[in-house]
Amino acid sequence: MLWPMIAVVLGFLGIAVLGVLALRVFIEVRRLAGQVGDASERIQRAARDLERAATPLAARAGRSVAGEAESGENRG
Repeated sequence: MLWPMIAVVLGFLGIAVLGVLALRVFIEVRRLAGQVGDASERIQRAARDLERAATPLAARAGRSVAGEAESGENRG
């Protein structure tokens, strides 16, 4: 009778340990999800800033290329 009781107690302790570990994993996953969300927002903000900064440069480069093409046509 002693061995079955020990087996039941050990089984209960094993399930309790697994429950505690599952709770810890759940908490860490929620924390990681929050960090991923923050990083995603920062990346989106940086992409918008980059696009805003690149637009005038692209327009200036386009005018420069068009001007070189026109001057090349006049020479040829």
